[in-house]
Amino acid sequence: MFISSFHWLKRIFEEDDGVTAIEYGLISALIAVVIIAALSLVGTELGTTFTTIQGALSNANPGS
Repeated sequence: MFISSFHWLKRIFEEDDGVTAIEYGLISALIAVVIIAALSLVGTELGTTFTTIQGALSNANPGS
């Protein structure tokens, strides 16, 4: 899926028929939104994972 998406994106950037800077800007903005959303989701999940690990370690070693 990634390869076909890459080829599609490459083909879009190679075609110059009616393509303007505004269209490139919109494509870039959409890609940025997807990246930000993915990083936000991963960051939240990662924070939850570390909190769970911290709780498990605290319960395993109550003397600390």
